[in-house]
Amino acid sequence: MKKIFSILLISSSFLSLAQNLNDYKYALVSSRFEFQSEKDQFKLNTLSKLYMQKYGFEAFLDTETLPEIFATNNCNKVFVDVEASNTFFLTKLKVVIKDCKNNIIATSLDGSSKEKDLKIAYDQAIRQAFNSFNALTIYKFNGKNADAYVEEKVAIVTQEIPVENASKSLYAQPISNGFQLINSEPKIVMKVYKTSVKDFYIAVRDSQNGVLFLKENNWLFEYYKEGKLFSEKIDVKF
Repeated sequence: MKKIFSILLISSSFLSLAQNLNDYKYALVSSRFEFQSEKDQFKLNTLSKLYMQKYGFEAFLDTETLPEIFATNNCNKVFVDVEASNTFFLTKLKVVIKDCKNNIIATSLDGSSKEKDLKIAYDQAIRQAFNSFNALTIYKFNGKNADAYVEEKVAIVTQEIPVENASKSLYAQPISNGFQLINSEPKIVMKVYKTSVKDFYIAVRDSQNGVLFLKENNWLFEYYKEGKLFSEKIDVKF
């Protein structure tokens, strides 16, 4: 009887947790977690943003140009942080989601890795943490904290995406957690890093950070420049 009661309590708590998350449409991800020495180190912050998008949130890094709807109301979003509790032999990360009053809405299980290479270890640990986040897998926005003026503002933040076509083919060479894309010189033009989504990569080209993904049999590199979103067709041979 005591065991059944415990299961009921856990189930009730889980449903409450999921419902709280359903109250929010947006997610803001910190561009630098406390344990990081620089912004988006090891691409953990970008990967966290992609996970929140995968689960259904409209997610942004706090360094991005933010839509007015998102920026003008602090309580229409959740705030995503990642905490580390590393030991000498183990990298351990936990995802923490809070509301605008700093109340913890949800936390993941610990993700861990024994890899010595920190980049690999952090990548493995954060993926484990997000993949353990069962409350996010049933997330569905219920409209509770939506802004009343959303429909009026959409036209302001929506803009055409300029398209620039790359003229030369790039060839993919495997690297740790992804590929480097080289031209015929050969010169490294871009590096892309795997995510949990098929044919969707975190991409870095010079000082530009963005994403590379396959859409309708075309590879597109999307990035922000001076507040505008650019979508560039890239001819990649994997």
